[in-house]
Amino acid sequence: MTKEYKEITSEISSYMGELRKLIPDAMLSFSALGRAALQTNALDEKSKELIAITLGVASHCDGCLGFHAKALARLGATREEVAEALGMAIYMGGGPSVMYAADALRAFDQFKSGE
Repeated sequence: MTKEYKEITSEISSYMGELRKLIPDAMLSFSALGRAALQTNALDEKSKELIAITLGVASHCDGCLGFHAKALARLGATREEVAEALGMAIYMGGGPSVMYAADALRAFDQFKSGE
C-alpha cells in the first residue's frame, strides 16, 4: 500500500476544521500548546520539527509524519538531516513518555549539578 501524505494531511486538516467547530475550547488549547512548543529559544524551529517527526515515527502516526515532513520541507531541511534524525527514531524504538522525559531531565540536572 502506498501512502500519499499530501492527501493524508489534506483529509486530516478538513476534519480538524470540524473538530474546531465541535470542540473549540479543546482545539484552541491544542493550538496554543503547539505555538508555545514551537517558540524558538534554545532550539530552532527545524530542530524541533526533526524531533517531532521522530516522535511521529515512534507513535506510528501517519498524520504526524505528513505534517512534520511538510514543515521540514518548508524549513529547508535536507534529506540527509531528516534521515539522520530518523536514525535516532530507529535506534530508540519506543515512544518517549512523560515519565521517561521527566527522568531524562532529572538525569541531566544531576550531571549538570556535578560539574
